[in-house]
Amino acid sequence: MRFAIALLCVICIAAIVGTVVEQRQPQIAYVNQFGPFWAEVFGKLGLHAVYGTWWFLVIMAFLVLSTSLCIARNTPKILHDLRTFKETLQLHSLKVIPHRAEGRSDETPAAATSRVEAALAAAGWRMKAQQREGGTLVAAKKGARNRIGYLLAHSAIVLICLGGLVDGDLVIRLQMWAQGLRPYVPGPQADLSSPEHRLGVGNPAFRGNLQVAEGQRNGYAVLNLTDGLLLQPLPFEIELKSFRVEFHDAGPPKRFVSEVVVHDGEQRIPATIIVNKPLIHRGIAIYQSDFSDGGSQVRLRSWLLATGTPGPEIAGTVGDSQPLPAPLSGEQPLALELDDLREINVEDLGAAEDPQQAASHPAAAASASGLARLLGAADKTDKPRNMHNVGPVLVYKLRDQANQAREFRNYMLPIELDGQRVFLLGQRNSPSEDFSYLRIPADENGSMEGWMRLRAALVDPQARALAAQRYVQRALPGTRADLAPRMVQTAERVLGLFAGAVLPRGAREGNRAPGGLAAISQDIEGGVPEGQRESTANALMPMLRGALFELVDVSREHAGLPAQKQDDAGLAFNTQALLSLSDSFFYGSPAVLAMSDFRKVQASVFQVARAPGQSVVYLGALLLAAGVFCMLFVRERRLWIWVAPHPDAGARITMALTSNRQTLEVDREFEGLVRGLVPVVQTLHTPGSTTHPQAAEAA
Repeated sequence: MRFAIALLCVICIAAIVGTVVEQRQPQIAYVNQFGPFWAEVFGKLGLHAVYGTWWFLVIMAFLVLSTSLCIARNTPKILHDLRTFKETLQLHSLKVIPHRAEGRSDETPAAATSRVEAALAAAGWRMKAQQREGGTLVAAKKGARNRIGYLLAHSAIVLICLGGLVDGDLVIRLQMWAQGLRPYVPGPQADLSSPEHRLGVGNPAFRGNLQVAEGQRNGYAVLNLTDGLLLQPLPFEIELKSFRVEFHDAGPPKRFVSEVVVHDGEQRIPATIIVNKPLIHRGIAIYQSDFSDGGSQVRLRSWLLATGTPGPEIAGTVGDSQPLPAPLSGEQPLALELDDLREINVEDLGAAEDPQQAASHPAAAASASGLARLLGAADKTDKPRNMHNVGPVLVYKLRDQANQAREFRNYMLPIELDGQRVFLLGQRNSPSEDFSYLRIPADENGSMEGWMRLRAALVDPQARALAAQRYVQRALPGTRADLAPRMVQTAERVLGLFAGAVLPRGAREGNRAPGGLAAISQDIEGGVPEGQRESTANALMPMLRGALFELVDVSREHAGLPAQKQDDAGLAFNTQALLSLSDSFFYGSPAVLAMSDFRKVQASVFQVARAPGQSVVYLGALLLAAGVFCMLFVRERRLWIWVAPHPDAGARITMALTSNRQTLEVDREFEGLVRGLVPVVQTLHTPGSTTHPQAAEAA
């Protein structure tokens, strides 16, 4: 019994871990949440898939065996106790029972016995009388269901564990062993549809995911095991007619609805699947689990970031991979992998009021604390939320020939942050990192064209020279015309440093900053004494802003547009353009891709489960509740009453009461029985007392 209790404690601890730690997630998710060290420890212990680990299944099996043996050993004794009244008890044994009383009655022994039996029957006691030499022993009992509670509770543990074993990975592991199957692990030569990765249609227990795109049908579920994947064919196919998301007024999704048709042979069964309202067909439950992209068609505009010039238009399908056109890929070929398209994205814009702050990586300067909260810090609730749908988001990767990929997350529409409408272009080198965002300001037409024109003008020496001349003409008073040539030269050099066209002082080609504010900072550090650096920077920054603002007008003239309006909107555009141009030198792609159009195709992700152990577990839970109730709230009591002739006439009555729990309620019940069954009490024994007032009066 102690062994079973120890096993049960271990299972409870493992169940707590399985509840707290989200199960069967990608390894990188545990690295992000717990760090590399603990993620590796959890992986070796199997804590990311507790219910499918070998040690958990072994413990469950040992608990079933141990508890079953305990039930088998104690059931005969319990059943024997339920059937017997222990009427063969020796009379001298009554004297050692704590609850006992002796008294007399003026009735004859036969009349006293009849009265006792009638009173006990009226009080709900079951009894049996035994005639002995010298008197009659009445043995009664009440609350025998307490012993049944023991059997119910222990049987419940066995049933719950058996249900868990059946619905867990044990059945699948046994089939893999018997049929020579092995899990699928992604690789160059691996094929999930191979027979060695496929279970049979008659698999009695499984739980997997089934993804179906709109207008398509699928009859294969994918089972995610700790060491790979298995394919589970279903005895029917599911066709997704439509998928929709309904939202609350505040923005968050309210419910997900899939309209499906089940194709089962010649049958066509239409149904609606909603979260928490599964469809059950042929013993298989189909739950609405998630949704994803089902192969949406997208069209992308492109720009060469180095020159700001437009590139070719790209058409693709989400989920596919294609070579990035040569003009956009830079020095080495890149593959464009379109991963996901989210049409509706509800974000908290109330958290985007903090000023922009620079991060450790220069390109992360756009990732201000407000934007960090905007993009997923659900635990920060210090400010009122301002939930808005910010529009479609495209997620894609650029993968090089060494199979190294950088992930990008680009918003299709501009978002107003800190009073400025900007396009957010996110990037990260690995899934373990957060996205850092490049904020490109939207022009008066709500597009990136104005910024791209400025980027093209920045790399044009003639445009930089013209912008520097115009800046000097505006900034220098007419009385100081002699300073103009030197000032124009300085302004051109500052713009050249910012554009990455001029090598910073003290730098070499191998360690130079590519451009932006980092290049100006490197130039100051390499060519200005330390004591004069701050004043030099304070003098150069206004010059850079002024020259860059003139460059905006130069770029607009080349496009045949009027000059930038000198209002708040124009000033905000110019300021954000300076910051984003500086960060663009650290953008992880030679090209900027922006979604111009799309045709959304949704896909539903269903969890399909055949769980015969579920009913067994439910039955075990009911038995456990009933067993615990019987053991805690039902008290087993046994009562013996010996009725014999009294030497002075009448009847002498001796009674004793036992209970599986000694409580004050038992004391009160015994005293009530004495008052009702023994007219004159001579001695009364209860735990903590040896006499009773009624016995003292009789004496």
